[in-house]
Amino acid sequence: MGWEFMVSGALLPTPMALSPHVLYLSLCIFVISFWVSRGLDSETWALQEADRVWGLPGQPPVNFQQYAGYITVDDSYGKALFYWFFEATHKPAEKPLLLWLNGAANLLFLESPADVGFSYSNTSLDVHGDNITARDSYTFLVNWFKRFPQYKSNDFYISGESYAGHYVPQLAEVVFDENKKVVKENYINLKGFMIGNALMDYDTDLRGMIDYAWGHAVISDTVHHAIMTNCDFSKLKQTTECLNAFNEYYAVYRIIDMYSLYSPLCPNGIPFSKSSMMPQIATFHSNFEVFRRIPAGYDPCLQNYATTYFNRPDVQEALHANVTKIPRPWSLCNLEVNGAWNDSTFSILPIIQRLIDGGLRVWVFSGDTDGRVPVTSTRYTLNKLGLNITEDWTPWYDHKEVGGWTIAFDGLTFVTVRGAGHQVPTFVPKRSLQLIRHFLANQKLPSVAF
Repeated sequence: MGWEFMVSGALLPTPMALSPHVLYLSLCIFVISFWVSRGLDSETWALQEADRVWGLPGQPPVNFQQYAGYITVDDSYGKALFYWFFEATHKPAEKPLLLWLNGAANLLFLESPADVGFSYSNTSLDVHGDNITARDSYTFLVNWFKRFPQYKSNDFYISGESYAGHYVPQLAEVVFDENKKVVKENYINLKGFMIGNALMDYDTDLRGMIDYAWGHAVISDTVHHAIMTNCDFSKLKQTTECLNAFNEYYAVYRIIDMYSLYSPLCPNGIPFSKSSMMPQIATFHSNFEVFRRIPAGYDPCLQNYATTYFNRPDVQEALHANVTKIPRPWSLCNLEVNGAWNDSTFSILPIIQRLIDGGLRVWVFSGDTDGRVPVTSTRYTLNKLGLNITEDWTPWYDHKEVGGWTIAFDGLTFVTVRGAGHQVPTFVPKRSLQLIRHFLANQKLPSVAF
């Protein structure tokens, strides 16, 4: 006996009794009826279905829906940003939506700015910088919610790591400001944001980076003293003596992984920190401005694996990516964009303070084996905010193990993650999931073993 199903209350015959054409039509009616029940018109449903990812080459089947494709953010520049969206496995309509800029909940990944990953701009005169990236990302969100309107009323959060310490608060500020004046249809239900191993303040980012390296026996007393004596991190331009001392500092990270101090290097490839960071230091060594924007990455062989996989035509087809035949391969970072960045805020702290005052939930986390934006930098930076401490240094637990430590400030929670490098979920995924769940639920991490 075949199975039976309902369409608009009518019991249909079993598939064995249906012709292929009738069965196909019946299934289409069933699917369309389902999406109409979720408040979608046929045009919106068709756009979503065009972005549906049915599977990925070499990957096992999954028990959740996923979508990928492009959202146009500027018609005049031919600019579109690539996204990859994962619905929650259980009751997605009731779950918050988390945008991850570098993503439990419904999870939305975005490749931003234009010209990184699969995102693109068809105009060579297009500019790159903090401000335009925030505006483009906001336009992306407005247009993405038009394609997926069933998520407009869900609580919305933004998260990311590394230079997302700029991207995330800046985008949150744009949403925060636009929500005060937009029409109801474009209102975004922003509740908070979370950033990890995040570049936030030029001065404290660099001071903490040097002190962390010295405190973890990465650099000598001589190098540490030379940098601290000759460098003024309150300025972008540095002296020759400072740059020479920094060259000695950088040399260490040619032989160990800056993003995960105690991890081995990739045996059959070039570590990300060497291939992507060191050329930039040589090219722009007269100005620290570029170094602070160097993208991050981990798995010592990640560049090898990811580059090969995402440049496969069958993978791109499955993800609806590279549909315009971008004249460059997919890569972990685009050094041309990095070098052409035309604005980078010296300190993001005024924005963070403003959003705290505006009532947004703010969490900052830090993997404690990262040498690029180390926990020392983050502690220096948060101290600069001058927030009152409501609960000081407290351990939090992942079952029987200490997962890290927390400090609760007025309006901000700081969390360290033990044993994690620069991109925390890469190293301790289970611990990271616990962190994200507690952030979204606005719950304190457990302070006793369980």
